[in-house]
Amino acid sequence: MYISFTITDDHKHTETGSIQVGWFLTDDKASILFEPPYRMRSKPQQKHAKSASRCPAVLQLESRYFVINCPFDFHLRFERDQTGKPALVNVLGDASPVRGNKLRELLTLVNENEWRMPNVPILQLKLPYCFIADEVVYITQLDAFGYYRKHPLLGTIFGGRFPIHIWPRPLMWAFEWHDTSKDLILKRGEPLFYCQFDGFDPSRSMRLVQAEKTPELLQYVEQISGVVNYVNQTFSLFSELEKVRPNKLVSIKDRG
Repeated sequence: MYISFTITDDHKHTETGSIQVGWFLTDDKASILFEPPYRMRSKPQQKHAKSASRCPAVLQLESRYFVINCPFDFHLRFERDQTGKPALVNVLGDASPVRGNKLRELLTLVNENEWRMPNVPILQLKLPYCFIADEVVYITQLDAFGYYRKHPLLGTIFGGRFPIHIWPRPLMWAFEWHDTSKDLILKRGEPLFYCQFDGFDPSRSMRLVQAEKTPELLQYVEQISGVVNYVNQTFSLFSELEKVRPNKLVSIKDRG
């Protein structure tokens, strides 16, 4: 689907140069725990010109993924109560760095009738990360495939793809827990997932900037969040959103 909207002359983007993607946190509470997204690409460790870390194809790929780190330490167990109802157990108990009431706000076990596969629970972690753009850009959320885990996760991450220039929504980490016989452990500071951004021209690079939470931006995000709980096919709302979308979403935050 092609999405069009009006952008004033001052805010038009040329067909050259990098594509600017803005990010911000929808909630500033405990914001210090949520590290800024960063590019997957790392500095070459080998000086040899033919080193894999210096391969142009590898550098091209790694430069296009941005990392979201896990903000908390979790040690979780899946169980069913006496009635067979699924439940999450915080194995750390009082030793958990996240209070029990806050843990219940952050982590939810999706209702069993909404699981994609029988006996494979879906766990969701709410996050405040939100991405925006002033030209056509799609975000794809996917597993942190380039990160080696000494203790592999016990299931699979499933993300999604949507247009951030018209549908800025806070992200969440969704996980299908295949092996519920073992505990699920997540460590703060480890990659939780990757974000990939795509525009019309795949040759243009992405530039990530921290965005100012302007009143116009916050109002627009609020309008979107107010409908997702009441409409199933939310993408059908794009044409209506075009009518209320501000001409400019991305204003670079002043670090001064």
